[in-house]
Amino acid sequence: MTEQKIRVLIAKPGLDGHDRGAKVVARALRDAGFEVIYTGLHQTPDMIAIAAVQEDVDCVGLSIMSGAHNTLFPAVIQALRKHGAADMLVFGGGIIPEDDIPKLQQAGVQGVFTPGTPLTEIIDWVRTNVRPPTA
Repeated sequence: MTEQKIRVLIAKPGLDGHDRGAKVVARALRDAGFEVIYTGLHQTPDMIAIAAVQEDVDCVGLSIMSGAHNTLFPAVIQALRKHGAADMLVFGGGIIPEDDIPKLQQAGVQGVFTPGTPLTEIIDWVRTNVRPPTA
């Protein structure tokens, strides 16, 4: 069996228009050998879940700067469940206070990255936590 590339969907939920961080992470993951799909700005949780299922990704990375992470990250996880992808790994980053991280983890966000996290840490986390499909 040959190992295929890990497919990652990077998404910007909600009305947050700050996408530089998402693009930087998407490019770093791509340069590290992952297949990356970037959905663009202003995605609803349902749009993100549908794209994740249609693109057959292995994980979803969310980026938010607006402070709506406690609402939108769990909403994406619920939408993934609704669309038959309950087991899909979700990670996220952005302006997230340390006090909110345990709540996000309880809601099902497996990895949370705050500003200043080295890109290598995110890449290593994905490599460690996401299992690539086998052909």
